[in-house]
Amino acid sequence: MNLLIILSQCLVGITSLFFSINCLSGTATENLLLKFSQQSSVENSNSTFSSKEIDELTLKNALQLALEHNSELAAFAKEIRALEGITLQVGLLPNPDLSVNVENAGNINSLQGDINSQKSVAQEIVQQLTTIRISQLIELGGKRAARISAATLGEEIAVNDYEIRKIDLVAQVANAFTEVLANQEQLNLANENQQLAQILVNTVSKRVQAGKAPPIEETKVEIALSATQIALTQAQRELSVARQRLLQLWGNSFSYFDKAVGNLESLIVTPNFDSLLQRALVNPMALRAMKSIEQRKSLLEVEKTRRIPNLTVSAGAVHHASIGGSTPVVSMAIPLPLFNRNQGSIKEAHERLEKSKDEQTAIEIRIRTELAQAYETFSAAQSEVNILLNRVIPGAKSAFEVTKKGYQIGKFGLIELLDAQRTLFQNQVLYLRALTNYQLQVNEIERLIGGPIDLKTDRTAYR
Repeated sequence: MNLLIILSQCLVGITSLFFSINCLSGTATENLLLKFSQQSSVENSNSTFSSKEIDELTLKNALQLALEHNSELAAFAKEIRALEGITLQVGLLPNPDLSVNVENAGNINSLQGDINSQKSVAQEIVQQLTTIRISQLIELGGKRAARISAATLGEEIAVNDYEIRKIDLVAQVANAFTEVLANQEQLNLANENQQLAQILVNTVSKRVQAGKAPPIEETKVEIALSATQIALTQAQRELSVARQRLLQLWGNSFSYFDKAVGNLESLIVTPNFDSLLQRALVNPMALRAMKSIEQRKSLLEVEKTRRIPNLTVSAGAVHHASIGGSTPVVSMAIPLPLFNRNQGSIKEAHERLEKSKDEQTAIEIRIRTELAQAYETFSAAQSEVNILLNRVIPGAKSAFEVTKKGYQIGKFGLIELLDAQRTLFQNQVLYLRALTNYQLQVNEIERLIGGPIDLKTDRTAYR
C-alpha cells in the first residue's frame, strides 16, 4: 500500500511538471487547428438534379455537376482531411513510460533476529528489490510548436492544391462545353448545307428537264449532295464524341442531356494585359509556390530544433522485500550532442528551401509565358471573328444569292454556283472555328488568373 501511495504521488508530480511546461504550446495548437479547420472546410452544395437526364444543359449546370461529382476533386478534399489528422498527431504530447524492474526475484523472507548479524546482512544483500518508475520525455527547444507549424502549412498547401484542381476542372468543363456547342453548330451548318445542296439538285433537275442544262450538271450536283451527307455524318459523330467527353468529367452521376444551351457569339471587352498578369501572379498556383517556401522554412526550423536534446524525467520507488518499506527514486537523463547535431538533416532542409525558391521563380515565368501566349491568341481570334462576321460572311452570302439567281436565269454556270456554295460553307466553318478558338482562349485566360476576366459578369449565365 505504501508503494502504491508513493508511486501515485510521483506520477502526479511528473504529470503536473510536464503539463506546466507544455500547456502554453498546447493551447496555441488547439487554436490553430480550430482556426484552420474553419478556413479549410470544403462545402459541397446539394445537387439540384434528381434525374440522370436533362433536356437543356447550361454551362452553369455542367460546372455544378462536375464540382459535386468529379472523383479526382473529391480525392483532393479527402487529402485535406487526412492532413488535418497529421497536424493533430504531431501536436500530441509523448506518452509516459512505465517500467518495472525486479532483482533477486523470490527472496522475499523477512529478516529475523539480530538484523546486524552476518546471516541477516547476507540475506539483505540478496533480497528481492522491486523498482517501479514512470519516465516522461520533455521536448525542449520548441520542437512541438515547429512541427505543428510545418504540418499546418502542409494543410494550407493541400487547400491550394484543391483550389488548383478545382480551377483546372472548371476550365476543362468550360472547354468541353464549348466543344459541344461548337459541334452542335457544326451539325446545324452541315444540315443547312445539305438542305441547300438538295435545293440545288432540284433546281438543276428542273433546268435539265427543261433542256436548259446538260445532264452532266445534274450528276455534278448529286455528287456535291453526297459530299454534304458525308459531312453531316462526320458532324454527328464528332458531336457524340464531344458529348461523351463532357459527361466523363462528372462520371456516371448524370448520363444524358438532350442539348447544350449557350451562345458562342458572346464576346467580352478586351482586357488589359497588365491587370490580367497581376491577377495571374496571385492565382492559387502562385500562392502554392509561396506557401511551399513558407513550409520549407518551417521544416528547416523543425530540423534546427532537433539539435537541442530532449530531457527525460523519471520518478518511482524501490521496494525492499526483506526489511520492508520503499525508497523514492528520481532521475533525469539528457543526451550529449557531441557527434550528432542533426547536421545532415539541416543541410537537406536548407537545400530544399532554396529549391522551392527556384521553383517559385520557374512557376512565375511559366505563368507569364502562358498568359502572354493565351492573350496573343485571344487577340488574334477576336480580330479573326470580327473580320469574318463583318466582312467575309456577309460577302459570301451575298455572292451565293447573286450567283444562284444568275444561274436560274442562265447568267452563271453550274461551276460558279457550286463554287459560291462551297465558299459560303467554308467561311461559315471558319467563323465557327474562330468563335470556338476565341472562347477556348477566354477559358484559358480565366484558368490562369483563377477567376472570370470580368469580375462583375457571370459568364455561365449567358453561355
